Amino acid sequence: MPEPPEPVRLGPRELLGLGTVGLRTRPMRTALAALGIAIGIAALIAVVGIPASNQAALRTELEALGPNLLTVAPGRDVAAGTDAKLPASAPAMIRRIPPVQSVSATGTTSATVRRTDHVPADRTGGIRVSAAKLDLLPVLHGTVRTGTFLTSSTAELPVTVLGARAAELLAAEPGRLVWIKDRWFSVAGVLDALPLAPEIDNSVLVGWPVAERLLGFDGSPGFIYLRADSPAVDTVKSVLGRTVNPLHPNQVLVSRPSEVLTAQRFVERAYSALFLGLGAIALLVGGIGVANTMVISVLERRREIGLRRALGATRGHIGGQFLAESVLLAGLGGALGLLVGVAVTAGYSAAQGWPTVLPPAVLAGGAGAAAAVGVLAGVYPAVRATRLTPTEALAST
Repeated sequence: MPEPPEPVRLGPRELLGLGTVGLRTRPMRTALAALGIAIGIAALIAVVGIPASNQAALRTELEALGPNLLTVAPGRDVAAGTDAKLPASAPAMIRRIPPVQSVSATGTTSATVRRTDHVPADRTGGIRVSAAKLDLLPVLHGTVRTGTFLTSSTAELPVTVLGARAAELLAAEPGRLVWIKDRWFSVAGVLDALPLAPEIDNSVLVGWPVAERLLGFDGSPGFIYLRADSPAVDTVKSVLGRTVNPLHPNQVLVSRPSEVLTAQRFVERAYSALFLGLGAIALLVGGIGVANTMVISVLERRREIGLRRALGATRGHIGGQFLAESVLLAGLGGALGLLVGVAVTAGYSAAQGWPTVLPPAVLAGGAGAAAAVGVLAGVYPAVRATRLTPTEALAST
């Protein structure tokens, strides 16, 4: 009696061809099922890529602004129940600390600023009028957007320089006039935004001498800015309180603005974690959609399965076909999701002025996730298809 022939083994090419049959014959269903995977993968890529680009921009920004900036401000006088004041000698005392590179200061006045003298005095838009030392911009690594900064000559005159936000609120530019207290001040320049000193953005800066002469300024610094050697920043920070006010160091507030900026970005990343979870949910829903599509495909194609089994196809052939079809369907959605995710990340980063960062591990993870979803979603339909005998499949049609 002759032995039965060995079952034919399907190679990768034949298996791939069989896997595309169901996709090509039902294009609309294929597109809708792949869309769910695409949305999930795109969300995962964008949610990881956008914060990574943000981090790269933050590192570049901090390197440009310098993470070695420290700020000193007055705290509260608890005993008197009032705001404390920094001694006028505080900047000079800070300069004596060896690792300190440079020091400058601003002082807040009680004067108000308005576009014209016809605007009510209480409508200031939250803009403060501050006296400024002439070396303020080098210490802050600030730049003048238009016009010029204060000089030794203009610091004696009713001349002002506007912070970025203050210029917007006052709709003023170099050569214009603004009303401060009870007289006109000429605008000499407008500053670029200072992320590490946002209080400057909302300030109108005048010279220290003219503030004392015309605005009733008492000479007490409101903010002191200093740069220290990077390795010694923490050491300098720890001694600033007693250096500025030896009798009441608890009335001195010392901060490192770069830490605040980093904390703000951390909060933004916390929201990114939320979106990452939503992306995972979208991917799960997409996987369920693929599984559902494949189960329906098995039910609709029982006649095809029965005919192939009758012609000699093994259970492995049938299961491999439907598993390949599921993987191809998820792979199609994954490829589309990768393209969309990369495009969204690149577009958003470009709009924000950030470098585009796409970690290779994220791209590989997205492709791997799509393949994993395809395999998991295709296992049950493939097993169900292999359990159909030729007679059952043909009899059910």
